[in-house]
Amino acid sequence: MINAETCQQARLARDARFDGLFFTAVKSTGIYCRPICPARPPAEQQVSYYQSAAEASAAGYRPCLRCRPDSAPGSAAWQGTDTTVQRALRLIDDGVLQQQTQAELASRLGISERYLRKLFQQQLGLAPKQYALAQQVLFAKKLLHETRLPISSIAFHAGFNSVRRFNDAFKQQLKLCPGDIRRHPKDSGAMLQLTLSYRPPLAWTQMLDFWRARTLDGIDWVNGQRYGRSFSFMQQDGWFEVAPAADNNLTLQLHWPAKQGLFSLIRHLRRLLDLDANMLQIEQQLSAHPLFNAGIVSGLRIPGVWNAWEAGVRAILGQQVSVAGARTQLNRLVQALGQPLSEHKRLFPTPQAVAQSDLQMIKVPQARRATLTALAQYVMAQPDAPPQHWLAIKGIGPWTVNYACLRGLSDSDIWLGGDLGVQKALAKAGTSANIDSLSPWRSYATFQLWFSLGG
Repeated sequence: MINAETCQQARLARDARFDGLFFTAVKSTGIYCRPICPARPPAEQQVSYYQSAAEASAAGYRPCLRCRPDSAPGSAAWQGTDTTVQRALRLIDDGVLQQQTQAELASRLGISERYLRKLFQQQLGLAPKQYALAQQVLFAKKLLHETRLPISSIAFHAGFNSVRRFNDAFKQQLKLCPGDIRRHPKDSGAMLQLTLSYRPPLAWTQMLDFWRARTLDGIDWVNGQRYGRSFSFMQQDGWFEVAPAADNNLTLQLHWPAKQGLFSLIRHLRRLLDLDANMLQIEQQLSAHPLFNAGIVSGLRIPGVWNAWEAGVRAILGQQVSVAGARTQLNRLVQALGQPLSEHKRLFPTPQAVAQSDLQMIKVPQARRATLTALAQYVMAQPDAPPQHWLAIKGIGPWTVNYACLRGLSDSDIWLGGDLGVQKALAKAGTSANIDSLSPWRSYATFQLWFSLGG
């Protein structure tokens, strides 16, 4: 938890770098705010600080309607805490407690339900179900503010099984009814537009450059300052585009006609764009390392891809060839096996499509084709297995696994020491400093080294 003195300085300065890292609750009004709230700052004796919106809500405070805590970047309060809590929060954010009980979540984590509640109380100040419910309600509030979806649709997209349950939870958590936020009904549309907040800085131009060099025809694209791609999520196809907006936001345009699951999809998109990274903490640690005495690219995050499967395929076809060479082979694969989504858009080939093909369209050694087929079969048989298990497949080594974790899962602590570009950058830096001291941010160090060579 950030100390009270730092919180005070950040809220008085309205420092956007701390947005989402803590929330200010005002005792006299019963409202909690983001550090960037434009309202007149209250006196210090009138405020309490909470490390998450869920904790402030559990303490009885309601969200400010001016700064809208529902739009704050994801809290990084769990960073550096118990790894079990990290895993639990990721699973909850993915909607696990919407399909499973708290006891089943604890079993999945390999601990007792009582111990799970104890960990959450110690580190977040509330129970797992309280955290999950608060996240759902805040997401629903965001949809009420920013979309034209009817309230009934918002209830299901936020993970509630009934509108009545949604209304009860909304009123209990926020001391408001959904109709108090949206007083006039709005028509639903095929295209949603939402804002995605982040803590500055964000090296958007550099991330676009990285994506642009690796875009695949019909899969992803860069147009000006916009990045977009196609995807399939919860067996529903769609596509999105994001572009910079004012006040440390990205504007998201989303075409995804599913009836529920938007909460989990937005979490997935935030992961792909790495919008919840605490760059203040990451860059302080990188800048202090001798490897970066010449400076770093401020705001450089992890430019992700849709999932570990896609990242694994990209890595296999990128072995021992240039970025342009890998792109050529990947485009051949996409054009042959990618399902058309529209005239100009396709979906990335599925494991089933790759497993059923002889892969003669790609001009690579037969051993490389065999590796792709084996990976496809493995992912079909064990879709939830972590990439580390792929090492049992002939032709897949640590570099491929690490690349899949880096870009497909946005793991923050992946060091691609065997990568040729990283080795060149290390030689250029001329230092043999301890790389382990960069943990848990070695993924960001990897990208900094790549960009030191021109991206």
